[in-house]
Amino acid sequence: MTATISPTLADSVTRSFAIRRRMAFAIPTGILAYLVYAAISFDLAGLAQRARFDNAAILLSDFWSHKTHVTRDNRSGGVTVAIEGENKGTYPEGMLPDWVTVTGKVAHIDLGEGHIVTYDEKGARYVVPGYGTIDIRPVGGKPVMTAPEPIPDWISVAENKVSITTTAGRFSYSRSKVETFKYEPGWELWAFTLDSPFYGKSIGELVGLATTADRIDPARSNLGYMVAEFWTNKMWRHGDVAWAIFETILMAFLGTMTAALVALPLGFLAARNFNPLGPLRFAARRVFDFIRGVDGLIWTIILSRAFGPGPMTGAIAIAITDVGTFGKTFSEALENIDEKQVEGIQSTGANSLQRARFGVIPQITPVLLSQVLYYLESNTRSATVIGAIVGGGIGLLLTQAIITQKDWEEVAYYMVLIVLMVMLMDSLSGWLRRKLIKGT
Repeated sequence: MTATISPTLADSVTRSFAIRRRMAFAIPTGILAYLVYAAISFDLAGLAQRARFDNAAILLSDFWSHKTHVTRDNRSGGVTVAIEGENKGTYPEGMLPDWVTVTGKVAHIDLGEGHIVTYDEKGARYVVPGYGTIDIRPVGGKPVMTAPEPIPDWISVAENKVSITTTAGRFSYSRSKVETFKYEPGWELWAFTLDSPFYGKSIGELVGLATTADRIDPARSNLGYMVAEFWTNKMWRHGDVAWAIFETILMAFLGTMTAALVALPLGFLAARNFNPLGPLRFAARRVFDFIRGVDGLIWTIILSRAFGPGPMTGAIAIAITDVGTFGKTFSEALENIDEKQVEGIQSTGANSLQRARFGVIPQITPVLLSQVLYYLESNTRSATVIGAIVGGGIGLLLTQAIITQKDWEEVAYYMVLIVLMVMLMDSLSGWLRRKLIKGT
């Protein structure tokens, strides 16, 4: 027997395949057209032309290195050597790095690879291997440069300033001062500052001081002295940073838990099987939508104007944002409970509160805990950005370091701490979920 397909059915199947074939080409074509439009409207070609990858490379190098400033005041003739050019990182009198030599009014700076800078009463000289000597002297109060021709592009000459950038470092001569910058790897003074008795000691020497050596300060042990010097480090402020991390976590914790406590009774109000009043249910859900529809950063800005800056303002902003999300999630979890378990509790003569406590809460607890712990982890990241706006936590320190555009290694330090904080909260959240929900 042979089956035959009616002409109407055959035409329908043929049209269906043709539509699907056209859609298979139309959707990728539409996506490609949109990407082309986005590239043109956002001027990606112009963006690529304006990109300064050399500046990006310098920024990345600043993340893992530090620079030492050797500065001479052209008025007084005094020479100072300071890490990152800060007073807190200034070498005390009689203490200099081994690549700087000061004899009277003459300073010799060895940048390595044959690059030598000399300050003297006549001005300054920079010997660049393979190029020659760049001599700068003040004439009429303005720096005048003498150098081999042609002048390369790594030398910038202006009316009142001469700047030189080489692979060994940077040099700048202006009316008021002469500066040489030497870049070196590592976060200098991260453990101890220059005025600390533990500065420059190796790990073995520090272990010896902490265990067997005589006390440096008779009033306390060397180990306690060492911890205090590290904790109160004036350059890196480890104590302040630790408090900022604590503030960020506290901001996320208070905001998340407050939102969960507020959203739980509101979830009952928005659940169809617990609130028979349609208009009230509709109003509750629209409130959730409104709160969720306004981004957390907007709430942060509004609240900072109302309550002023501070970590508590950030916690309130997180709480308001999460009330909308938790309210929607909790109400949906309530609508999907097993009614038979509630009916079993009701058959024992339990009242409404007892039915909710023993018949509803145990069913939705895994969902509630899972959502709350997940948002606690997520809000730890959000609290960093919120803290930058309301002036609290590690976000404030990160913003201040970025605004100064000077100590980019501090920016890297804060970023590493933020990543470690998020990883810690992720691990803690996962462990709590396994313990509280699965019992393992």
